[in-house]
This record gives sequence, C-alpha cells and structure tokens, in this order.
Amino acid sequence: MKTLIVLALAGLGAQLVDGSLGMAYGVTSTTLLLAFGTNPAAASATVHFAEIGTSLMSGVAHWKFGNVDWKVVAKVGVPGAVGAFAGAHVLSSLSTEVAAPVMSLILLALGAYLLVRFTLRGIDRRNLGKPVRKRFLGPLGLVAGFVDATGGGGWGPVGTPALLASGRMEPRKVIGSIDTSEFLVALAASLGFLMALGSQGVNWLWALGLLAGGLVAAPIAAWLVRHVPPRLLGSLVGGIIILTNTRTLLRSDWIDASDPVRYAVYAVIYAVWAAAVVHSFRQYRKDRAQESADALAAEAARLADEEQQRLHAPDAADVADYERSVQAGRPSDPRD
Repeated sequence: MKTLIVLALAGLGAQLVDGSLGMAYGVTSTTLLLAFGTNPAAASATVHFAEIGTSLMSGVAHWKFGNVDWKVVAKVGVPGAVGAFAGAHVLSSLSTEVAAPVMSLILLALGAYLLVRFTLRGIDRRNLGKPVRKRFLGPLGLVAGFVDATGGGGWGPVGTPALLASGRMEPRKVIGSIDTSEFLVALAASLGFLMALGSQGVNWLWALGLLAGGLVAAPIAAWLVRHVPPRLLGSLVGGIIILTNTRTLLRSDWIDASDPVRYAVYAVIYAVWAAAVVHSFRQYRKDRAQESADALAAEAARLADEEQQRLHAPDAADVADYERSVQAGRPSDPRD
C-alpha cells in the first residue's frame, strides 16, 4: 500500500512537471521504478501504459486552455508513434544486465540536458508565429519516440526543446502540442511492449498508481503552464534525475564504484545542483524585473506619444475657423 501511495504521489508530481515543462513525466517515473529495482523494459512498459491515460487527460486539458496546435500534433505524433513502437521492441530484446545501465545513461543524459538548458538558457521567446516545417517535425518525432521507449522517457526532453529552439511557436503551445501528441507515442510504445513482453511484462498495480496521480495533476498542470517559472522547475527536476541515475550507474556491474567514490560523486552533484538552482532563481527574478521594466517603458512611450499627438492636434474651434476661412476664400492652417 505504501508503494502504491508513493507511486501515486510520484505520478502527480511527474505530471505537474510534465504539464508545466512539456517534459519529464516518463523520465521521472521511470527513474523511480528503476530505483525500486524494476526490470528496465517492464519499467518503461508500466510507465507508458500509465501515460496513455495521463497524456489523454493532459491533451484534453491543454486543448480546453487553447494550448494545442493540432497540425503540429499530427505531424510530430505519427512519426513519434512509429519510433516508439520500434524502440519498445529494441529495449525488450536486451538483457536486464545490459538494459539497466543503458537506460540509466539515457536518463542521465536527459537529466543533464534539462539541468543545463533551464539553468543557463530558460525559454527563448523570439521568432514566434512562423510555421514549423513538416520535414523538421517528422524526423524529430521519429527520434524522440524511439528515445522515449528505449529510455523510459524522452518524448518531452527531446521534442519540447527542439520546438522551443525553432522559435516558431509560443511556449505554451509547444508544451500543449507535445503533451497531446504523447498520447499517440504512449499508445504505440505500449502496443510494442505488449507484443514483445506480453501482459506479464507490466505491473498493472504500479501503472494504476502512476495513472491516478497523473490524472489529478493533468488539468492543474495545463493551467499552471502560464504561471509556473519553467527555469526553476527545470533545474530542480534535472538535478533529481541526474542524482538518481548516477546512483544506479555507480552501483551497476559496469562501474561498481566503492563507497568513498560514490559519496564524492554525490557531493559534487549536490554542489552543482544547488548552484544551478540558485542561479536559476536569480535569473528568474532578473528576467521578471526586466520584463516589468520593459512593460513600464512601453507604457511610458505610449503615453508620451498620445501626449505629443494631443499637443499637435487642432482643437474644434480652430477647425471651425478653418472651415469658415475656406468658405470665405481665405484658407488658413488650423494649427496656426
């Protein structure tokens, strides 16, 4: 029962993060299942079955809040489903001894990407409104779907930053479209795992726990996407993923590090993570202050322009005098 409650809370937290950042549900949930000692293929299968429900609910919520571009969903989601189906078969064919470190390496790389991107760059809001090309979305979906199935997560960490980097969509529509198209990816990956592993490869009770928490969080996350500071949240989640998967790798047969080595590595990670979170928070406050200053400057410029127009505009009496002078054959400038 305790495990089920922990999984429900993890599913709730993971979906809050995913719905706000457009990434990290699968990465966060799979990392937790691996920490419980679950077989990598079974962990990914369990998470993807839970994602069928959470992504569907998330998509509906994002659609209700106007965060979805359906053309992008179709162009990236269908190739993503193909890549996820193939990735499920690849992961299922690997032995546990090989699959666990491989999955942890993928998750570690994705966690590092989250930490670095949101700590140093945040979200680029330039060049919005331009159409995203199909020849870009197709390969992106294929790669992101394959990574998502083999790594137990990756659809968001690969797809969301790529669309944000294109600078052609509003951040909220990037997040909403990626979350909505994830339904197709989760469905295809789940079918792939069912064909490769059978139903015994999925822990249905754990999937139910993750699903329950995710369903509660999905509509909240769709609303929070406009209010939560992504920069800070991305740094926090990235650090958690790095720490957990580093622990898995250091304990694996590949490395089997001694206790002093592990503790030294953990200490470095904690120090870097703390510095990243502090930097993200400071940059967030700096960005907010800059946005406020820009808004005040724009308002001041608007008021100054209105005042300038008022000073140079002729009043009604001057206009009437001008019209009378025209009628009398003596036109004069009403601004005189």
